[in-house]
Amino acid sequence: MKRLTILIFSFFFCQIIFCQSLSAKLDSLFKTIYKESEPGAIVAIRYHDEIIFKKGYGLANIDKKTRIESFTNFNIGSLTKQFTAYSILKLADEGKLSLDDKLIKYFPAFNPDIGNKIMIRQLLTHSSGIIDHYGFTNTNIVKHATDKDVLEAIIHVDSTYFVPGEHYRYSNTAYCLLALIIEKLSRMSYHDFIQKNIFEPLGMNHSALLKIGSPIYNAALGYHVDQEKKKIETLDLDQSIFFSTEGDGGIYTSMDDYLKWSDAWQNGNKLKNQILQNARSAHFPVDSVNKLSYGYGWFISEKNKEKIVYHTGSNGGFRAISFFIPSYKYQLVIFSNRDDIDLEELAQKVNDLLHISNKSFTKVEKLVSLIFFKGGGFEVQGMAGC
Repeated sequence: MKRLTILIFSFFFCQIIFCQSLSAKLDSLFKTIYKESEPGAIVAIRYHDEIIFKKGYGLANIDKKTRIESFTNFNIGSLTKQFTAYSILKLADEGKLSLDDKLIKYFPAFNPDIGNKIMIRQLLTHSSGIIDHYGFTNTNIVKHATDKDVLEAIIHVDSTYFVPGEHYRYSNTAYCLLALIIEKLSRMSYHDFIQKNIFEPLGMNHSALLKIGSPIYNAALGYHVDQEKKKIETLDLDQSIFFSTEGDGGIYTSMDDYLKWSDAWQNGNKLKNQILQNARSAHFPVDSVNKLSYGYGWFISEKNKEKIVYHTGSNGGFRAISFFIPSYKYQLVIFSNRDDIDLEELAQKVNDLLHISNKSFTKVEKLVSLIFFKGGGFEVQGMAGC
């Protein structure tokens, strides 16, 4: 018995030493990228429902010297699409809409040649071919664009990029329209619907949507960093007309709050598990060769018979990435308030340190980064008990 006790103690002692070593390596990696006196990031790593690493680096606000903490709120950009998609699926589950509903059902003034062809599920999967609103918005009048401004910009457009349902093209416009559908059916603002149906049930008490004139609790500022000129510039609302749209990228949340959301995704806590699993299933092919698809608010890769679920976000100096391997219950999340750090490359470095093998990130278009995988399968080594 004494010998067994010694062996057990030795095992756990080695595990502790390993975890300390791993944390030190991760800490060193992030400290080389995010300097104490510059905008930075918050990083969290979860493995088998246990947070094995969570730490902030750099400043949330340079002028005030406010440090980034786990409760600092970041704009998460296109990670907002997860919340929009879940809300649409919830309404569908309640029988208030069908994913096969046509656009014109909710927006009767839409050009009928377009509104009668595009379905809600095509908006969800970026397969609608709907024209981007950016070139049709009257920027002489609109200072801070809303989702309604997006609708007004494209409601009379008489063409699409392709026949709806035939191809994939990432669309922020689509998710702004989805937010408006949520408002029409719920008779609530998008903000209030998200608050009532997601933030409150999960205890995401300090998460919010950007509302012009209303301050965000503990919010970081977004920064443009020019490495060559050694210049750091604050990016405020007036510098980006489309920063203020909601359904495609309006949510501010902290790492503490977001981990409650991702815990619900992983374990089905407090939200309907069937909806969550549906959203994180492949629904439309993005790259058939590499077995990359889009679900509802998530990218899905199933190459090498291992399912990967992820999304990136980019908005006004903020960057974000949320990366899952569901079968391992492995998750990496990074929120950053600077625009010069490639989070896909950084995520790759983190995965390498954790011995999550054979992964590489490849950017294929302006608004979205895609993950492709080379080589064999996946393995996570030495992480149990950390």
